Order: sequence, then structure tokens, then C-alpha cells
Amino acid sequence: MAMTERLSLDRRRFLKQAAGALGAATQAESLSALTKAQTAHEEFEGSRANADVNYPRKFRGRQLRMISFPLGGVAAGSLGLGGRGQLVNWEIFNRPNKGYRPPYAFPAIWAQEGSGKPVARVLESRILPPYEGQDGLGSNNVPGLSRLESATFTGEYPLAHIDFEDRSLPVKVELDAFSPFIPHEPDDSGLPVAILRYRVTNPGLVAASVGIAFSIENPVTTKEENDNARLKSDAGRRNEYRSEDDIAGLVMSNPALAAENPMSGEFVLAARVDGGAEVSHWEGWPAGRWWNAPLHFWDQFAKSGELGAQPDPHNMVGVLCLKRTIAAGQTASFEFLVGWRFANRTPEWIGWEAPAGEGKTVIGNAYAARFKSAWDAVSYTARNLEKLEARTRMFTAALRDSTIPAAVKEAASANLSTLATTTCFRTADGEFHAWEGSDDQWGCCFGNCTHVWNYETATAFLFPSFARSLRRSAFGYSMDDAGAIHFRQMLPEGKGRSGFAAADGQMGQIIHAWLDWKISGDDALLKSTWPRAKKALEFAWVAGGWDANRDGVMEGVQHNTYDVEFYGPNPMCGIYYLGALRACEEMARAAGDVASAGTYKDLFDKGSKWIDANLFNGEFFVQKVRGFRTDEIARNLRSSMGSENTETPEYQVGGGCLADQLIGQYLADVGGMEALVSAENIRATLRSIYKYNYKATLAAHDNVERTYALNEEAAVVVCDYGKAERPHIPFPYYAEAWTGQEYLVAALMMNWDMVKEGLECVENVRARFDGEKRNPWDEPECGHHYARAMSSWSTVVAMSGFFYDGPAGAIVAIPKTPRDSFACLWATGTGWGTYSLRKRNGDTQLSIKVLHGGVACRSCEITTSGETAVVDIGGRTRKNELGRKGDRVVVTLDETLRLAANDELRIMVRA
Repeated sequence: MAMTERLSLDRRRFLKQAAGALGAATQAESLSALTKAQTAHEEFEGSRANADVNYPRKFRGRQLRMISFPLGGVAAGSLGLGGRGQLVNWEIFNRPNKGYRPPYAFPAIWAQEGSGKPVARVLESRILPPYEGQDGLGSNNVPGLSRLESATFTGEYPLAHIDFEDRSLPVKVELDAFSPFIPHEPDDSGLPVAILRYRVTNPGLVAASVGIAFSIENPVTTKEENDNARLKSDAGRRNEYRSEDDIAGLVMSNPALAAENPMSGEFVLAARVDGGAEVSHWEGWPAGRWWNAPLHFWDQFAKSGELGAQPDPHNMVGVLCLKRTIAAGQTASFEFLVGWRFANRTPEWIGWEAPAGEGKTVIGNAYAARFKSAWDAVSYTARNLEKLEARTRMFTAALRDSTIPAAVKEAASANLSTLATTTCFRTADGEFHAWEGSDDQWGCCFGNCTHVWNYETATAFLFPSFARSLRRSAFGYSMDDAGAIHFRQMLPEGKGRSGFAAADGQMGQIIHAWLDWKISGDDALLKSTWPRAKKALEFAWVAGGWDANRDGVMEGVQHNTYDVEFYGPNPMCGIYYLGALRACEEMARAAGDVASAGTYKDLFDKGSKWIDANLFNGEFFVQKVRGFRTDEIARNLRSSMGSENTETPEYQVGGGCLADQLIGQYLADVGGMEALVSAENIRATLRSIYKYNYKATLAAHDNVERTYALNEEAAVVVCDYGKAERPHIPFPYYAEAWTGQEYLVAALMMNWDMVKEGLECVENVRARFDGEKRNPWDEPECGHHYARAMSSWSTVVAMSGFFYDGPAGAIVAIPKTPRDSFACLWATGTGWGTYSLRKRNGDTQLSIKVLHGGVACRSCEITTSGETAVVDIGGRTRKNELGRKGDRVVVTLDETLRLAANDELRIMVRA
């Protein structure tokens, strides 16, 4: 039964009981109480209905309030597009900046139908409550100027669309906003530029004149001015008009800042122009006291829809205006581009831990190394916009047209936006680095934290160069001579290590190294990675370590993502270890290290059997807590955050049901690895997580820790002690609900015959992020835009049923929701595209189309029956053999095909 159905029944029973209990009261009192109860029920059900997740997802009314949609390139900083069309959260200065907007940054529209009376409005929908503040709403960004009546926001990252409505405006206005986002192209996806394209339609019978003016105050200020959002003076700042080819705009800078100042940089407001547009600009509004400057700007624009002569003197609120005449029934575009360049990223400025004396070292930005000015970045984007946009829309269309559930697409798409926030960045050398998340003003938890970034799979499939960069960090200088991966990287690289080794972080990175190779078939990658991965795995065997007795079971002191150490065998780290053993066995065989492969296989077999026999309690896996003397614990394994008493440790899981106890299996599933423990026990564990950890309502769930979900909301909690007594001092975070963990649970369920339950988990998460209560493009944990939540991409992989074995060139295409006609996006480490399965009259046709990059294919496996297969590519048939594998067939080609962009492979299996 769906969650909404269960809750509805509970509420209905309550209403019946409430009505029956009112017999002792007067009839009027009974009717009043019943009416209130029914009203509350209807409001609850209405909110649930409004929370239904569609794709693309639309937001209206109060749902616009919390929206901040990241605009900007991956790892290049971002601006937030608010639900009303306003620009919020200017986070382009190399660190988080939640809540910051320049004092003036807004578009305005002027429209005149024929010779009628013109109408001028701020080109945003009306401000939503609350309206409270020390100065009311104040004067920044002129909240008192007229705005448009309403807006509907449609979001499918990286594309945002707003339909504005206003009965007094003689034209219809919509906005398309985006930054290029093209999987497998990190440079063209990493442009420090956002496109704001206003499309204006004239529905009238006569021509309309329309002007759109964008005003932005020069944001290149000192840190103090930026923090306060009140600019002390115009001294030092400069706005310069520039035009080139088909773009014109204002370059905003501040020559008064020292060249090495972290705020030293440029911002550009530009527009694409053609022969049909009149362009006017002011390098600044008319200077004046009080509110003379915005008043004089508005007087001028509202009168004519253009700017006229440059005022002198002027302030630093630059304006760029486009004006067009739009014929009756026609549509015209007004296209603005904003861009930035702030090159002076330093560890000290962003809050990243650095080796002694290196805090002020400029580690830079990749985009700033590529473009020598913000104008260059904007110019490049404008010149190449058609192809950049076409490839961006090709990706979004491939996901949109996939016939997997809407909530899965919506969750995966929304969390890809994390790549474009301050959580992620690329240094000047091109390497990818990331926080766990972003606090309001600082990055949160530095160092590409392995035990957090292990959960996400988006980089491996969509930006494999980022994934490989993370692996270079983990297996590079961050790994010491003993093989311990210090799970937080210091910058600059190669001059110091931070902290110690995390058992889950280390094993997860080994599995990720296998995954990078598995979905690419890149033998050179294997050759470079294998020796370091081997060393990392065998670090588990050091004296006093995780598996010092080499029995395939982690019994030692295991630091992990809960910021404490687990003492003794436990399923989370133990099954992670099994996954790493299997991954290394496979990599060792491919690398020709047969002896090591045999060793790992023996350990895996022993460990898997032991965990099934000793940690499975009949419903799920539990921890067997063991204490150790401090002299029995190897160095670099303990933090100061865990139990001080190592012989009777606190902060343990014990007999609790841990939501991510199968995380090792989760990563194994993503790469198509087999069961790491008993398949029957995996299924039983997932049923138990649904039974215990899944909460259809949190109204009675008590949590004194951080709160991410509450009241009537549904969620999966980190750990539940419904089956066992909770330790007096349990491990931190046990009662919380993490979206990144909920997606992990959902993906596991989808892969293990619990699709309905897995989908329910995803739907519940996204229902919470409805625009009214939370921003749909910001799933927090330890900070905004938390990396763990990109585990949502794993639900796309699971529901697609598309798995790729790169070394073998083998494709498996088994959708989790079989139907006569199925289509889905696929991605590997070498390319991406779409595939479809269509069944008709007993025949089954598989079509695999490459949209970007390429993929090597030797065999394809699908669920069907048949006797023969016809293989076609580009109109040419290929020889093949058809074999059976249970209810599946495997079509093996006579040679490996290397499919490139625009190639389409068709296989028809005939009954």
C-alpha cells in the first residue's frame, strides 16, 4: 500500500473515532469539531497531492518562495535563480555566500501596444511573504516597484523555465535560464557563465514595443562590503562598456583591490544583439542622495523603455537595455549573459586545511586558467551558444524522455546541480576537489572526504574525469607509505596529509577505482591504478588494523562516516571490505596478478560466510562490539571524536538496524557485481529496513540531533532500534534522516526486487523538497548541496537496468519496470546515449544509440525468448550468435563494434 493510502486510512479512522467520541457533547459542538477535523484532513491530503512529483516539475504560488536554482558551470561557482525570477545567492567568489545579493540586481520590462499607454514592471513576479524586517522590506532591489502578478517555475536541471503572468502587461513573457551542462565535457560544462533568455510574445493585433533593462550593481567589492551587502562607496570600482561582434555589455571590476586580493576579479553583464535590437546602456545610474538614483532610473525607463544619454555623475549600478518592436502574433528574444572570473582561490579564503605556511597560496580555478578575463568567457559562450545549448538540451531530453518513474528522474536531475555549487571546484591545474557540503559562508568539511563522496555515482558516469581526479587524490599523496588513505586531502597537494584512515572511505575508494575501470574498459587506467589500490587494500592487514588476522572480516577499530569508530565486526564496513576484495580480485586478474587474485578470493569467501553466519540475526545484519586496549590499535585509525574508552566503547551500532549496512553491496550493484553476502539475507535486510527504518510519518519520531525531516513527513532514518535495546550512548546521527542514504536504500531496493518500496523512498524525499518548505535544488546534510545526495544518480542506473562491462564490451539491458515499449538514458565511462526495448508479436528489438563519446560492444543481454537475432548498424547486418541465460538471451557479435556518436545499433530477436 502506498504511503499516502496508508496515511489516508489512518486519518479516516481517526475521523470516525473522533465523531463517535463526541456523543456526550452538543450537536453543534460535534459538528464544529468534526468540521475542523475534516478540514485538517483535507488540508493534509491537499498538501500531499500538491507534493506529487512530476518531471519536469512545476512550482507555483508559495512553492516559489524557497527556490534557488544554481546557474553557472560545474565547479565554477554559481548564481541562484529564484522562483520569482530574481537572482539570489551570488556564490561566484570562490566560497559560499548564502543570502547575498548586490543591493541592486534586477531586470525590468517596458511594453507599449501600438500607441497605447506603456506599462513598466520589474521583471519578477510579486514578492511573497513574510514582509517583516527592521525597515519593513527595506529599499535594496526596490521591493516597492510594481512586479508581475504571478509565475510558474519549471525546473529540470540544468534548464530552468519561468512563465510570467500579468493581466496589465500587453505581452506574454517567459524566461529560459541555464548554463551549458554536457556530460563527459568538463570544460564546456564548466563555463563561469549563465544565460538568461527572455522570450516575449505579442498576442495583440498591432505591433508592440518592448524594452528589457537589466540593472546590476558592480559586485567586485571588499570582503566586508560583500558580507554586509551594503556598499560603502563607489571608490575604486569601474564599469566599462564594451561591444564585440554580436555581444555588448558592461565589464565590472575594481582596480583599487590588490591583484592578490581574493575579491579581485571581474563580472560581466552582456547581451547578444542583432540588427533588430536597439541597445542602450548606462555605466551607472544617476548619482544622487537618498533614493534619487533608483528613482531617476525608473523615471527614464518607465517613460521610454530605453536609457538615453549616460548620466554624469553616475554610481556603480550598471544597466544594459535591449528594445525591440514585435509584430502582432510574433515572438522575440532578449538574451542576456552574465559571467565572472575570480582567480585568487586560496585555502585560507575558502576555509580548506592547508600545510603549514600554505594558507595564502593561490590554487586558482580551472576556468580562470582557461579564460584570461570574464569577457573572454562570455564571448566564447556567445560564439558557441548554439552547439553548447544543443548538446545541453540533448542530454536533458534523453533523461526527460526516459520511461523510468518521474520521481527518479527528478531526484537525479536536481542533485546534479550540486556540481555547479560551491561544494565543488577545479583548481588551476584542472583537478577536481570538493567539500562535503557548503555552509552559509564557508565550505563544510574539506578534503574530498572519501567516506562521503563514496556514496555518489554521478561523477563516474557523467564526468569520469572528475571521478578519476578524486581517485588520483585518494591513491596519490593522500595515501601514506603504509597504504593508509588519509580521507581528507590538504591543498596545495603534496605538502601535507590530514588526519587518518577511514575504513569505509578506504574500501569505497577501492570499489570506485574498480568501477571507473569497469565502465570504461580503460586498461591504461587499470595499469596506473592497480598497484596503489592493491596497497590500499592490504593496509587492512597491518598489525592492530582492520583485518589483522587476515580472515576476511574487519574486526578492528574502524573510523567511518558517522565520525566515530566502530569497534568489532559490523555490516557497513565489513561488507564494504568484501566489495573491495572482490574488486581487487577482478582487477588483479586483469592486471596479471594471479597470486593476489587468489588470495583476495579466499579472503572474500571466508569473510562472506562468516558475516552471514555471525552478523545476520534473522532479519538484518548487526554489529558485534569488541573492545581493544589502546596498544592493540594501529596508528592512524582513531579520531578524537569517538569513544574515549576503547575497551568498553561507546558510540556503537550494536543491535540496531542501520540503513546503509549494505553500502558495499550498493556500490557493487552499480557496477554489476554479484551478491557479496547471501542473496536471501540481502533481501531480508532490505525488507527489515523498510519495516524498521522507514517511517511513514515522523510525527512520533523523537530526535535530539540535526533535523532534516519532521512532522507528517515520511523518511528513512539512519538507524532504528525497534528490534533491540538502544545503547545508552548510541553513535551520532542515528535518529537523523539523510537524503543521500535514502537514495542508497532506494537503489538497493530497486536492484533487489523491491522496486515499489524503493520508488516510495525517492518520492518521499522529493515531496519534502517542494519549494515551499525547502529548496528543491539543495539537499543539505553537513552543509547545503551535500555530496552524498548525488547517490540519487544510482536510482537512474538501477531503474534503467543498463549495465556495462567495459573490458568485455558486454551490455546488459534489463529494465526494472518491464513494458512493451521502454526507453532510457544510459551512460558509461566512455560515452552516453539512449536505448530502447520494444516488443511486438513475440519479437523484441533492442536499439542502442550513442549521443556523445562512444562505447565498445561485443555482446548484448536482454530479457526475451527467441531463436535468432538480426544485428544492424548503419544499414549493415553483422554476424552474431544467440545464446540463452535463463529467461534472457545473449547476442554475441563476431567482433567488437566500436560505436561512436550518432551510431545506432539495432538487434531484433525473433520469436
